Amino acid sequence: MNFDDFVTSLNGPEPPENLPLLAVAMWWDGKGKWNRAHEIAQDIDTPEGSWVHAYLHRKEGDEGNAGYWYQQAGKPHSRLPLEAEWDEISRALIA
Repeated sequence: MNFDDFVTSLNGPEPPENLPLLAVAMWWDGKGKWNRAHEIAQDIDTPEGSWVHAYLHRKEGDEGNAGYWYQQAGKPHSRLPLEAEWDEISRALIA
């Protein structure tokens, strides 16, 4: 699946099969289901999971918590517009 297919899939009711779990989290966030995305990301103890978790807390407006998770991910605290960070993370996860 490429990024354009991933974005198009947001028109459907469920994420595409065989997506990595963190991409599923980003898919749910792209559908406006922050809680569902957070439920997935908070249980994945990897740098990528921490990156998604950081983004979600940043989106929530909790910059302090986001900062902690960016540190866990080994990433700088993002200053990108949220939509651009969503694209960046999603592209990385489906690559």
